[in-house]
Amino acid sequence: MSEDTVLIENQSGVRIIMLNRPDRLNALDGSIMAPLADATADAARDTSVGCVVVTGAGRGFCSGGDLKGDRGGPVVARHEEGSRTEQGYARLRGFMETSRLLHEMHKPTIAMINGPVAGAGIGIAGACDLRFAGKAATFLSAFDKIGAGGDFGSSWFWTKIVGTGVARELFLLSEKLSSEEAFAKGLYTKLFEDDALREETLKIAHKLADGPRTGYRYMKANLNNAEDWAFEAQFDQEALNMGLSTQASAMIWKAERDAKKDS
Repeated sequence: MSEDTVLIENQSGVRIIMLNRPDRLNALDGSIMAPLADATADAARDTSVGCVVVTGAGRGFCSGGDLKGDRGGPVVARHEEGSRTEQGYARLRGFMETSRLLHEMHKPTIAMINGPVAGAGIGIAGACDLRFAGKAATFLSAFDKIGAGGDFGSSWFWTKIVGTGVARELFLLSEKLSSEEAFAKGLYTKLFEDDALREETLKIAHKLADGPRTGYRYMKANLNNAEDWAFEAQFDQEALNMGLSTQASAMIWKAERDAKKDS
């Protein structure tokens, strides 16, 4: 993993993943997308991590794809790897695992939006369970600027988060929103003063990391299922997960109490 383009910080169960190309507002290019996907996968499987926070270095969260930098795309068609289009699809789909993992991992994820977010960045932010923004944050889909349809799960996440009407407004009109406007539309979960954003975000992240991790695991599974499952199937799974989660949590808490008594 490149320590230059993706920085990792651990704080007592909280894993902070920081995009680190501040001179380009953390735009995504070939040097950052693979390390970012790797860092997200590592956070997902690391059992010591109870909450994941994604943010950007400097004055921005992520400005989307870097159109001027090295996108790390395919050069020539090869029989074993397919056409340029096929290679490009395979690479992008692999990089987009960042968004899938942030959405599906069995632990809460938070986007700490410290400045502009645009393009693929809105996909990464939308993939997180919670989005905390500073007053300096802005929101822009920006895909129309390059004649693109959108990536990193952006169309799926934002349709689920704010509904198809607002999502179509965000994508088709592509208006730049202030932090207050984005918050009013429900794009951001909480809005903080810029100098308080990190402290307030990490306060909540630690509360989640110190909370009932098994409960959050099943809670997140229920919420993800509810996005697509039929009504009765969701009821059946909730009933099953309720028993599994409460029994598991009770056993964990008993073991912790017994360990304290013995120490």
